[in-house]
Parts: sequence; C-alpha cells; structure tokens
Amino acid sequence: MPCQQRGQTRPPRGAGRGGGVIGLSAAVAMPDAVLLACAPALALAVDRLLGEPPARAHPVVWMGRWLGWAGARLAPAAGAPAQRSDAGVFWLAALSWCAAAATIFVVSALFQHWVLTQPAWLAALALGLFLKPLLAWAMLHDEVLAVEQALAESPQAGRARLARLVSRDVAALAPHQVREAAIESLAENLNDSLVAPLFWFVLLGLPGAALFRFANTADAMWGYRGERGGRDWTWAGKWAARADDALAWLPARITALLIGALGRLRGWHRLPAEARRTPSPNGGWPMAAMALALGVRLGKPGVYTLHAAGRVAQPSDTLRACAIGSHGALAATLLACVALVVAVA
Repeated sequence: MPCQQRGQTRPPRGAGRGGGVIGLSAAVAMPDAVLLACAPALALAVDRLLGEPPARAHPVVWMGRWLGWAGARLAPAAGAPAQRSDAGVFWLAALSWCAAAATIFVVSALFQHWVLTQPAWLAALALGLFLKPLLAWAMLHDEVLAVEQALAESPQAGRARLARLVSRDVAALAPHQVREAAIESLAENLNDSLVAPLFWFVLLGLPGAALFRFANTADAMWGYRGERGGRDWTWAGKWAARADDALAWLPARITALLIGALGRLRGWHRLPAEARRTPSPNGGWPMAAMALALGVRLGKPGVYTLHAAGRVAQPSDTLRACAIGSHGALAATLLACVALVVAVA
C-alpha cells in the first residue's frame, strides 16, 4: 500500500498489499512494513518457546507422508525384475516431485495472498505462525545436546540417541565419532532447518519456504545413491537430490559464513577446500566451517574427514557448537527481518 499522503482518502483495507505477488515485496507504509518483517522473529520465538506443532497439524509431516506413499510406488524394489527403464523411473519420479511441489507452492501462495489482505498486525502474526513449522532449530539444538548428555551415561546411550538424528549406521561408532556426527548434523541442519527456509521466505514468502522444506524432505527420503529400505533409489531419487542441491546452494554458503564469523574462524582460505571433501555440494560448507571454527576434526568413517589436523572433539566442543548455532540462528533471523523491511517498505 503506497504511503498515505496528507489529505488523501485512506484506501480500502489490504489495497495494494499482496496484489498478486508471490513474495512480500509490495510497497506498504513503514509501520506496516516493520510489522510484516517481524514474521521471521515471531517464528523463531514460537519455535523456541512452544516447539513443534502436533504431527497431525504439521505441514512437513504431511509432506513426509505423501513422499513415503509415493516413494513406495516410484522406487523399484531392490533386486526385483525391472518394470520400467531407468529413464522411466527417473522421469516418473521427477514429474511426481514437480506436481507435488507445484501444489504446495500454489496453495501457499493463495493462502499468503489472502493473509496479506488483512490488517498488518494480523498478517504478520499469521505469517509468523505458518512459517514456524517450516523451521526446526530448537528441536535440532536440543537433540544435539541430548546426544552429549547420553554420551555422559554410556557410549551405547549416545549411539542410541544419535540414531534419532542421523541416517548413518551408528552401531560401530566410538564416543568421539558419535560427538562428531552430532556436531556435523547441527551445522548442516542449521542451513536446512533455518537459514535456507528463511532465505526463500525473504525471496518468495511462504511459498518459497514451503517449497524448500518440501525439496529438503524429499531429498532426505528419496535422495539416496542406491538401495535403502528395500528399494533402489538410484534413479527414483536423483531429481529430488539435485533439486535440493540447487535450492540449498547459496543458503549453505551463507550458513558457512555465519558459522565462521560467529565462531571467529581463522584461515578462511581453507574453507572451500575442506568443504569439497564431502560428497554433498552443500553440506560440506557449514560442516567444514564448524570444524575449522572449533579447531576439531569432523568426519564420516570411510567417507570424508574435515580438518584432519584438528583435535578430537570434546564435550565442551558440542556446547560451543550449539552456542555458535544459536547465535547463527538469531543472526540469520535478524538479517531476514532487515531484508524484509527493505523489500516491503
């Protein structure tokens, strides 16, 4: 809504706000812009104070259920005779992904369009509350601390707790490897669970954040290189993996910069080379930044090692990693708010 000039008749409620745009970049009065820009801060506060909504009302859980249902029909059973060619499996999975992503994007866009016709305070409240399920920082932070607490009891307890957080086989991990995996998960998922959704929210509003969370969930459930859960994902998960790589490319590097800056990283020139040691084009960036900032060695046995010259991670390193992550989450949220003020005002 253009800023009202003295003597003008006030336009109808919602006029000029949300007028067909997907993102939030529609000119509004500065007080309204500030209110709308508070949505990320509200989402982070709700995340910390109230945690995750019930599964029956969680949009990411809905996405996961659909992906589980569709994946069981798209990915061929491992070792079974092929019913489709590799190309057929790939394109069927790709089209299914695109159809679901388009549905999520359009539904989110229609909802946001309606929200932006409401008074600014109500629109900001609705945006924050509906953005919250697309973020999951508090749960991640607490789960990583829980791994450290379980390790203090016994290696077995630590491995059991870690299994709730990562997909790798934890049965043979030594205590320090359990700690490494937890710190890696914290760093990588700072991007996936907070920075990247906020990045796409700033660019495209709720549709952007929802699209990223769908892509990231699809990658977690479909994006495997080979057999998992009795199914062959070599071709069925390829599109999902590449889509997530594309959407997370820039946010992952922003996350690495935040971790490095807040962790007082020295030797920035080493970050790109360390990040390239992982198979993922994105996950290595925040993990390598965390390894270098903490001065510890992180890695996945038989796959990669980050900062090989670093020391073995200690319990205090888990606590420091959580602190860096929390400061990074706050910094990313404040940057998102500032970017929205500039875009919306």
